Parts: sequence; structure tokens; C-alpha cells
Amino acid sequence: MNARGLDLAQLRTFLAVTEAGSVSGAAERVFLSQSSVSEQLKKLEERIGQPLFVRSKQGVAPTPAGAKLVEHARRIVAMCDIAFDDMLGRSLDGEVRIAITDYYRPHDVAAIIRRFASQHPRLRLHVTVLPSAVIEASAGDNVFDIGLSLRMVDAPASRATAKAAQAAHAKGGQSTVIRREKLLWVGARETLRDHASLAPPWPLVLLPSTCQLQRYVVKLLERARMPYLISHSASGVAGLQLALKAGLGISCLNESAIGEGVEVCPASFGLPALPAAEFHLLPGQPGESAHVTHAREALAGLLG
Repeated sequence: MNARGLDLAQLRTFLAVTEAGSVSGAAERVFLSQSSVSEQLKKLEERIGQPLFVRSKQGVAPTPAGAKLVEHARRIVAMCDIAFDDMLGRSLDGEVRIAITDYYRPHDVAAIIRRFASQHPRLRLHVTVLPSAVIEASAGDNVFDIGLSLRMVDAPASRATAKAAQAAHAKGGQSTVIRREKLLWVGARETLRDHASLAPPWPLVLLPSTCQLQRYVVKLLERARMPYLISHSASGVAGLQLALKAGLGISCLNESAIGEGVEVCPASFGLPALPAAEFHLLPGQPGESAHVTHAREALAGLLG
């Protein structure tokens, strides 16, 4: 008689593929090779006895069985994590202040925080959205307990980011890479399809100068000697998405922050290549409360 039950590692990988929409995207998030991710999916589908994804050139999408499994998988993974913490005496109780960049999965972050709060009902959460540069510069200043910031891969670090990284290294701390995504040039779908309306000088939709990503975009265009003009200044990613959708210009966004009605600029525009983006969970501070340390570890499991 075959043993009943589902493999937890396979469920975690299944959820990563569901959220990423592709095997390659999931592989980056769970830090496995694409072949390992595909093998885990194959074993899970064999276990259940039916396909979980429809595969196409655009990626993968859940079948009806896959969509049905998603909620079960989320509850199973969450309950497993809760049970593990409880057995280790790490049930969370107390106050935790979280600072998070608004580039991080803006369409999903509210649900993630809500799930985290429901899993730890005795935990009192205070969540603040801040620019990554502010989060990095404020690390260690008792402004927040847990910080999640965006950094660019293979790009010159800002002074604040470099200073924070040096301070963390000196204290023996190191940030944890939670997620990696592509950075892309984007604009309104209707505007991009009418190429005649878009040409240098490129109309840019930007965030304030405190945003290191937007500063980098401007410097990138200047180094490439591509003329531009700032057509709109938004106060945050939500405002930037609205301005893009309204056709006010183009900008740079990470994959998960691209909203409805916004698409990737075609290669024919000749815009400079962009680095990848990583979301870093900042290290804890020396002497921090045990419940904060445990909350950071529990939150990391949901943020990936």
C-alpha cells in the first residue's frame, strides 16, 4: 500500500512556480537549479496523479487541479512552520516593527503580511513603507526591527547602501537574499504600441531622488548619452504605476511591480541594459529580542 501524504519541499517549490509563473523564475527564488525544480514538480504531479501546470512559451499556469492545490499547499506549509516554531519554543508574542520597500511585490505584499499576522495572532505588527535607501541608512538606528530593501546586482552601490553593508559586516551580520527579479523598462501598453509617440528625449516617470533605483536609471541614460526629460514625479511605486498606465512616460520597474496595462518596452527602443534586483532582508542587531529574531526567520519563509 502506497504511503499517503505530500512532500513539503515539493509543495514549497510548487508554490514558488505558481507565484513566479515559470520554472526559471521559481528556481531563482528557491535557489535551486531549473532541473531540480522540474524534477520536484514531476514527482509531485506523479504523486497526485494529474498535471498541475499548463506549459507554454509564456511560462506556466495552474491547471484546475493546480489552482485547487495552491490553497492547500499554503496552509500545509504555514502550519508546518508554525508547528516547528512552537516545538522549538519560538511562538511569537510581542511587538515587531517592519520597514519594507514598496517595490517588493506590491500586488501581493498585503496578503503576505495578513497571512503572517494570522499565523502569529499574539504578534503586534507595525508595518512602514520606506525607500530602500532610507531603510539601509536607518539600519541600527532603532527605527525598525526588521527591514526589507531592494538592491541592484552588479551595479554601483549608493553611499547609504555601502555604509549599511560595511556596518553590518563589522558587526558580523549579513543580509539574506529573499528574492531576485529582473529590472525592466516599462510603459503603458497603448503608448508602447504607438512607437511614433515615443522617441528621445525619453519621457521618464520617476520617484524622488531618495530612490536609489531611479537615480541609477538617470545615470544609466546619461552614461549612454540618451536624452531624456522627467515627465512626471511620483511619490511612490503605486503613483508611478498609475502615471505609467496613464501614458505619461516610461520607467524602470522590477518584474513583480509591473501593474495591469503596463508592458515591457520593446528591444527596438535601444534602451540601456538593466541589472537584476535583489530583495535583502537586513540582519538583526546585536542584543535584539529573541521574538524579533524568530519573527524575522518566520517572515523570511513567507517573503520568498
